[in-house]
Amino acid sequence: MTDPLLPADVLARMLAADPGRPRLTWYDDEPGATAGERIELSARVLANWVSKAANLLQDDAAAGPGTTVGLDLPAHWRSLYWALAAWSVGATVVVGAEAPGADVLVTQSPAVAADHGGDTVLVALPALARSHPEAGSAPGAVDEARELSTHGDLFSPMSDPEPDDVALVGSGARPDGTAYGEVVVGEPAWGEAPRVVVGGALDRVLRQSLAAWSADGSVVLVRGTRDDLSDRFASEGVTHDARGDA
Repeated sequence: MTDPLLPADVLARMLAADPGRPRLTWYDDEPGATAGERIELSARVLANWVSKAANLLQDDAAAGPGTTVGLDLPAHWRSLYWALAAWSVGATVVVGAEAPGADVLVTQSPAVAADHGGDTVLVALPALARSHPEAGSAPGAVDEARELSTHGDLFSPMSDPEPDDVALVGSGARPDGTAYGEVVVGEPAWGEAPRVVVGGALDRVLRQSLAAWSADGSVVLVRGTRDDLSDRFASEGVTHDARGDA
């Protein structure tokens, strides 16, 4: 029996296969300050974000196997690297309504950050943010936009998760969570190196992204609604739109 593929293995394989190929493309069609953003991350750039966030979790919050990391964030490109960072340290990612109760909380809300009793990271969603505009309302939280860049570009975990450790707890997950050895599930119908549009709740986006990446693929993530995205998806070389998948 072969060992199960873990999230950290998925990222390592993408780096080894082609570090420069785009692996995550983000479009923001939501009205507001970030409307019109397009972000594209290669495997190398994605891994850099993951390493910095994982170093913050491990060094500042002592996160590791057994730690729960709550992602109180929308389905967003920043959510993806924070999830991969939590899995890199061997922690359990918690999404949905239970996220604020996790040991470590990653949130965009100053009010939620201020109410959290443990380690907290306050995230500003705009790509070019240099600090969270309301960081002063949560003085105990780490201002990600200001402080993440100070952490190392390479990451080495102090402990690795076991396949039976819980990787993901959320609204779409099993009641007792999904184990590390079961969170990466491929989609054979997508073929090799698919270019997949992912969408829906955060736990679903995380699973779909892992599935695409495990097949040496890439993902396109869109926030907001537009009547017709066919031209955009054609220009992005999309091979499968998984937003309507069960």
